[in-house]
Amino acid sequence: MAANDQQSTVNTPSTDQRDADELHQFETSMQVSPPGTNDRPLTASASGEDEVLDEIAQRVLWLATSIIDRANRGRANSDGVKVGGHQASSASMAGIMTALWFTTLRSVDRVSVKPHASPVLHAINYLLGDLDVSYLDTLRSRGGLQPYPSRTKDPDTVDFSTGSVGIGATAPIWAALAHRYVSDRFPDTPSAGRFYSLLGDAEMDEGAVWEAIIDPEVRALGEVTWIVDLNRQSLDRVIPDVQIQRLQGMFAAAGWQVLTCQWGRRLETVFAGEAGEALRQRLVSMPNPEYQRLLRAHPTEVHDRLLAGFAEADAASLRTVTDRFAPDDLASLIRDLGGHDLGQLVDTFDQIDDTRPTVVFAYTIKGRGLATEGHPGNHAAQLTEDQMRDLAAASGMDLENPWQTFDADTPAGRLCVETAERLRREPITTHAVAEVPAELGFTPKAVVSTQAALGRFLADLKNVAPEVARRVVTVSPDVATSTNLGGWINKTGVWSPAGREDWFSDDRERVLKWHEDSSGQHIEMGIAEINLVSLAGELGTTGQRWGQPLLPIATIYDPFINRALEPWTFGLYAGGRSIMVGTPSGVTLAPEGGAHQSFNTPSVTLEIPKLTSWEPAFAQDLEWTLLEALRDLADPDGDSAYFRLTTRPVAQERAAVPTDPLLRERRRQQVIAGGYRLSDHPASEDAVTLVGVGAMMTEVLDAAERLESLGIRAGVVCLTSPSKIFRAVQERTRVSPSPRSAIADELFPAAHPAPLVTVLDGHPHTLSFLAGIRGDRTRNLGVSDFGQASSVSEAHEIHGIDTVSIVSNALDLLGR
Repeated sequence: MAANDQQSTVNTPSTDQRDADELHQFETSMQVSPPGTNDRPLTASASGEDEVLDEIAQRVLWLATSIIDRANRGRANSDGVKVGGHQASSASMAGIMTALWFTTLRSVDRVSVKPHASPVLHAINYLLGDLDVSYLDTLRSRGGLQPYPSRTKDPDTVDFSTGSVGIGATAPIWAALAHRYVSDRFPDTPSAGRFYSLLGDAEMDEGAVWEAIIDPEVRALGEVTWIVDLNRQSLDRVIPDVQIQRLQGMFAAAGWQVLTCQWGRRLETVFAGEAGEALRQRLVSMPNPEYQRLLRAHPTEVHDRLLAGFAEADAASLRTVTDRFAPDDLASLIRDLGGHDLGQLVDTFDQIDDTRPTVVFAYTIKGRGLATEGHPGNHAAQLTEDQMRDLAAASGMDLENPWQTFDADTPAGRLCVETAERLRREPITTHAVAEVPAELGFTPKAVVSTQAALGRFLADLKNVAPEVARRVVTVSPDVATSTNLGGWINKTGVWSPAGREDWFSDDRERVLKWHEDSSGQHIEMGIAEINLVSLAGELGTTGQRWGQPLLPIATIYDPFINRALEPWTFGLYAGGRSIMVGTPSGVTLAPEGGAHQSFNTPSVTLEIPKLTSWEPAFAQDLEWTLLEALRDLADPDGDSAYFRLTTRPVAQERAAVPTDPLLRERRRQQVIAGGYRLSDHPASEDAVTLVGVGAMMTEVLDAAERLESLGIRAGVVCLTSPSKIFRAVQERTRVSPSPRSAIADELFPAAHPAPLVTVLDGHPHTLSFLAGIRGDRTRNLGVSDFGQASSVSEAHEIHGIDTVSIVSNALDLLGR
């Protein structure tokens, strides 16, 4: 689920029938009592250190709220579309992030910040001198601060891009695993510390969270720490159930350490006193909506609401506690949650066990310290100007001059300087990937599938270019053998951070050697495609993070890329680059049936930014294009790649690879540019042009021969990458097109138009853009319906991509 960016302009709604003056007085009283800003201390025994942290937390709250306020009220808006922001979501995280950054975090640690708390991150970075003041007015504007943390687009330090709910939360897990792997492969890799994830409790609804938590390799990652902002609210509502025990049990069952920071120290002191257990039981058993309503009640109502529903005899103990407090004090007391008690948070962080992953549930109030505090509709609410002035007064700030930092000679100023120095990161030395060869020099088998050629490619790469192969890491979601990685695994082994006993090592009948230790180059995961693409992306960032680039290649069944499409594309946005191999693919898979027969992946992968999709027909094409994709990964500015392969054996002689060195190199250049002609006559002689992709080239070539027998000269174009051709077409209108943009005109010369029949084992609209290159009449053949179990030839006939269908469509275009 993408983070909801729909905002609404609402003032704090009235919750009863008080007159407007009394309601405003009530809201103001709530707003001017955030931590450390009133007569009541945040904790029962607040030390000087606590007071400094509270002061910084209040400044962080003010800055984060002001960043959003200025984006909405402080600049011209010619579009008329609300800019938005998440003041309440940021407020509940202000204390947690202040405690983490200013007491616990180290320069080697990495943190993923929940999407809607990005203003808190920018506020902290500003106080630490990591963000220029000029950016504080630029939230959600061009060239400014991004709506959600972005490691590639924000101007300050952002460790992980978030914004796609559940994906940013799990990223530190895969980053930790990637660091362990790269450290095993390259011992001089810089050390890493903890990998923190700050997420909201509503984010726990995402399946990606639980798929990551239960992965077998995760339970050993003691460097992983999650801190859950447990504010019991989602975008639209108060979460109806009390879920904490279920969540705690689920993490514990997965082998995680579970810490809970539920109550502040003031409440803990009351609980420990006379009749305090009655108050504790009342608050623990209170449903979430009732607690949220209690937060919105006038202080004079809190006493009665706590006692509501109890018989006099049962209420006696509870009354013993509540009667000791004045209304304002009681209203303040019930807000004393652990996620807002910075000292309590620090004590909890000190309990983290480094031998296993840890989750910290920190109880908070959404909108803490704001006039919208605790309201079920506060997610998209913006403070009014009057409410901002009240917050400014409570924070010791000025609405007209909101960006004041602490004086250097104050305790808070000194702590900011000390923290900035502690978190300063040393530059890293980035190692270069060895030069990727143009080709490997081996002749493929006479008849072979592109999936089988993948296995041969990896084996050959290790022999011909060992330094390049040293940086290759393969990943599969329990499909390594069925995607032809067996030979590679036998050569390199399976990587596991802990290593496992190979109980089948003495089995003479076993072909695949499945030896797991810290030296392997293949990572086998459970059947969870989201985990696969997330890990592949983080493996692709090790060069940026620690100076040791990897070349990740992940294999997946082609139709199942749809499951992982959103986290995969978000990973690309975040800068995580990899090669994804989808195999087997299409209806050419045949007997597997409609459940596994993909049809939309050629179209989908053509449309993804920063991704080149390839669908080579022949083994030599696969070798050249895979090497090109590896060069792209080695290039810091290069793209990721998707390869769509098939299990169908193809006669390799039909590729007609030139033997002359000059012509062979020309063919290679065309292959990596996106396509080449397979006809022995020039385009000027084409009566019709047949365009094929991948597995369909056998039928396309057969159709050309059949047309030739009918006296019709058909040209044949083999596309290796429809996405490359599409880009080439788009680039023709640019002032400075790339050198390879000429490939479209080379394959479809404007001076020699001819009707087109396009064929691929995927949705026909993928190649429909070819008609626009020179305005040719076109028939697009492909798969536009669900498949069924059949033979290959039957499947092709069912979907109209067989040889007869191609010939018939060509004849129709020619009026024959």
